[in-house]
Amino acid sequence: MIHVLAIITAKPGKRAELLEAFHAVMPMVHAEDGCIEYAPAIDTDHAIASADFGPDSYVVIEKWATKEALSAHVKTPHMAEYAARAKELIANRILHVLESA
Repeated sequence: MIHVLAIITAKPGKRAELLEAFHAVMPMVHAEDGCIEYAPAIDTDHAIASADFGPDSYVVIEKWATKEALSAHVKTPHMAEYAARAKELIANRILHVLESA
């Protein structure tokens, strides 16, 4: 299994708009071959948290059946459309691609 943690930082005040675009593409991603999980998460106020990502950031938690499924995902037309829509809203993006240990 392939795990992806994508830390997305929106331009100031643009996180809600960016998440709206993300939620619009989620059903198409969920329908892709090999998609196990694909969802955004934001900070919560919890006593065990040692750090926050901040009010302009969210983390995308993804799970893919294979490396090939992830490779196919990034080449889909709906992801190209999402990238074009999100381009002006994103300040920074960090991707961690991991495999089960």
